[in-house]
Amino acid sequence: MIQTGTMVTALYKTGKYIGQVVNIKNDKALVEVHAVLKHPDQGDLHQYKQSDVGFFHQRKALAFQEKTWAPLSTVSAYEGEVPLYDHSLQTALTALEDVLKQRGDEWSARSLMCLESLKKEYVSLR
Repeated sequence: MIQTGTMVTALYKTGKYIGQVVNIKNDKALVEVHAVLKHPDQGDLHQYKQSDVGFFHQRKALAFQEKTWAPLSTVSAYEGEVPLYDHSLQTALTALEDVLKQRGDEWSARSLMCLESLKKEYVSLR
């Protein structure tokens, strides 16, 4: 059962995180981020995997200890060791880059450009 204090995995937009539930209200959990499991996809979420859009969004991963409301339907209990945030972010970035390089289409190329910029920004935040 998910309750305040429970370590969970949670989805937010197209990212997936490990965090701790700090509040529950109605059908949502407020989750404090401790690690990144999947880096968010880049681009327009409403025109998913399309490169020819009005604005191609750069999407950052949620920061360490950032809080976000996640629908309880996307929250699951997490058991196990929580990786260090910086390491988990790097692992998630590398995994997404690998997938994008294999796809080799225009959307992937634009996404990779966004991720290159984000990597520099992430390093400067440390």
